[in-house]
Amino acid sequence: MDDDDKKKCGEQGWEQWAGLNPRDLRIQIYLSLALGISAFLLFCYLRPRWKGLYSARKKQNNQATALPELPDSFFGWILPLWRITDEQVLKSAGLDAYVYLAFFKLAIKFFLVALFFALAVIKPVHDTHKDVKIPEDGRKKHDKREDLSMLVAMASDYESYTDYLWMYLVFAYFFTAFLLYLIVSETRKIIEVRQKYLGSQKTITDRTIRLSGIPLELRSETKIKEFIEDLEIGTVESVTLCRNWKELDERVVERQTVLRKLEEAWTVYLGNRRVERSLETLPLVQPRPPAPEVHHDDDEHGDESSQLLNDTDRDPDYAIPYSRPRPMAKIWFGRFKMRFRNVDAINYYEEKLRRLDDDIKALRQKEFEPTPLAFVTMDSVPSAQMAIQAVLDPSPLQLLANNSPAPPDVVWTNTYLSRGKRMLRAWSITVLIGLLTVFWTALLVPIAGALNTCAIHEVFPGLADVLKDHPVLQSLVNTQLPTLAVTLLNVLVPFLYDWLANQQGMISQGDVELSVISKNFFFTFFNFFFVFTILGTGSGFIALLESFKEKLRDASVIANTLAKSLAKLLGFYTNFIILQGFGLFPLRLLEFGALSLYPINLIGAKTPRDYAELVQPPVFSYGFFLPQTILIFIICLVYSVLRDSWQVLLSGLAYFMIGHFVHKYQLLYAMEHRQHSTGRGWTMMCDRVIVGLVLFQLTLAGQLALKTAFKRAVLIAPLAAGTLWFAYVYGRTYRPLMKFIALRSLKQAEHSDLGRGVQEEASSEGQQTLDEAREKEMRFAHPSLVMSLDDVWIVDKRARSQNGSAAYSD
Repeated sequence: MDDDDKKKCGEQGWEQWAGLNPRDLRIQIYLSLALGISAFLLFCYLRPRWKGLYSARKKQNNQATALPELPDSFFGWILPLWRITDEQVLKSAGLDAYVYLAFFKLAIKFFLVALFFALAVIKPVHDTHKDVKIPEDGRKKHDKREDLSMLVAMASDYESYTDYLWMYLVFAYFFTAFLLYLIVSETRKIIEVRQKYLGSQKTITDRTIRLSGIPLELRSETKIKEFIEDLEIGTVESVTLCRNWKELDERVVERQTVLRKLEEAWTVYLGNRRVERSLETLPLVQPRPPAPEVHHDDDEHGDESSQLLNDTDRDPDYAIPYSRPRPMAKIWFGRFKMRFRNVDAINYYEEKLRRLDDDIKALRQKEFEPTPLAFVTMDSVPSAQMAIQAVLDPSPLQLLANNSPAPPDVVWTNTYLSRGKRMLRAWSITVLIGLLTVFWTALLVPIAGALNTCAIHEVFPGLADVLKDHPVLQSLVNTQLPTLAVTLLNVLVPFLYDWLANQQGMISQGDVELSVISKNFFFTFFNFFFVFTILGTGSGFIALLESFKEKLRDASVIANTLAKSLAKLLGFYTNFIILQGFGLFPLRLLEFGALSLYPINLIGAKTPRDYAELVQPPVFSYGFFLPQTILIFIICLVYSVLRDSWQVLLSGLAYFMIGHFVHKYQLLYAMEHRQHSTGRGWTMMCDRVIVGLVLFQLTLAGQLALKTAFKRAVLIAPLAAGTLWFAYVYGRTYRPLMKFIALRSLKQAEHSDLGRGVQEEASSEGQQTLDEAREKEMRFAHPSLVMSLDDVWIVDKRARSQNGSAAYSD
């Protein structure tokens, strides 16, 4: 490849993303619509047939029973779902789902207004004012004085021609003001709903304090109770002092492993069973999940002292033909575990399970070493809130009161980690994420560069020639493959960050979820947006380096090249948003991940417990979906005033409208979402939107400076400063109300309760909030201390002989 070809490749690398090539746009739309419509039609067909999967939450969650039943017709469910109100969402799905869907509504409002002005004002202005560039020809033919006078004259003409750039400044201020107005108005609405919602309920979580930094002299339930009551803020109902339960937890985990092996041995011994298939599930029967306690017809005692079923206790129908051998287990023993012998697997695991049960019962009576963490439950919500919002002790990092997670959301294995270990884990993972950021950057740059035709010519000349001869294939490689590669990376990396967040030692699953959101957003924003846009690595990487080698001495050319990268990647981001909105959202509705993993998990399923876990509804993770949603909002915001911005805004509007509909169905009917963050994710969303707003302002300032409109570029500086000031005031004003419950809200709820009268007390159970219904009869107790030591879960042949078909039983 000669120098002229390299120069053309450099220009082609940038120009392939300028705006959107109509052919590339059509191909992206056709592929995305084909994928999305096929998935949507398949979902409409399977939804009434596989209700066990696509209406799992509605069927299995008591809090979702208030939702309307969706018709089983092909498209008849769409309008009833659309008519479900915010109040119904709040009552059936809770604050987290309400806040998550509220962000989609905010985005829809903003992009409707932005798209209107993009089509009515911004696009016509850009169409009538093409960019004028100062030519570089003749710079070497004139002396410096002539060259300077020529540039001054051209700059004067250029300034008069670019009066339309005032539009950039006007819309920078207008879009900023409008977005900040939406943030404030929506935040006020959410705070009002949140305070009313939390103030009206009296769950054990709202009455509980998470007390950390407890000194040695106070590490007992009695002393903690006396300390809190001496503060005269209320009466302590109960205290759960966390202890070092590691030994007990290890025994419980070992017991679960042995129990599963025993169930597998019994399953092998009893043989495969033909079971009646439920037509509402996947091609597999959906057995009942294990009950908290195990009872058998021939077992009069249902407590932990009951022995496992053995051959002598079973019905004669349990007799197994002599031709079927009992399963064997291999036991390793001796020095270095080099010798082994085969034993009866059922007898071996039953005896091992019996010994573990005895160990667990003994450990439950043991006095474990206390830790500096406790859950203190007060007699009222105001007492707990006064303690949480106050400073309890004058010593730093001692007796710190914070909001408590719900009992099911406590990560008990982290409660006995010391503060030093948690800090070490947190800092270690932070450093690891920094190293991973460099790794992702090094991975993205060559991928992006290699997907350019000219860059491919450097490595595979034959393939590049084939692409040049086939325009459609070249379009697929240059525009579709980069989008697909980035999409796959954005799908896989969150799983790694989710695992890292779970290793940080956080006390609650809600905190883990917020940490996952933060980590995944950092990945998508920095590695995807920053690397691709600011560094301009979306295309022509090798050609760009060659261009830099030739022009390193001209700093203005380098600055110009980097500044143009943002506008030149408009096509790439439009393709990306179209694929996400029209193609992948319907796949999420279809729960493609669960369907694709189903055959793999089915192969490994053996026991009734395995099959029951196989058909459990998937869990909706905000940490997986929210970061990319915020990123797409920022991308659309950054491009909202640039040339051809209507393309990105239209794609973004469609993305958020489709996404709101899809996630509304999943959160209400299909998927579980167990975290208890009470809507705290809203402030995280707003903080990151404000970051995007500052980036939008800097982008417009850079574009104005690139077009030599320096006066107008400088006028954006007060806007950026005002936005930063707004972020500070917003945090000071609204963040506390998104973290705590105002005492006045509790008082208003109390007076409201008194005003209802005695007649409504009988129906108060029907007016419970989602958290009250979920936390009914719950208490703060380590599961390893209170869980029942359940028996094996195998096929009950007696039920089969009585009913004529196989059934699963505890």
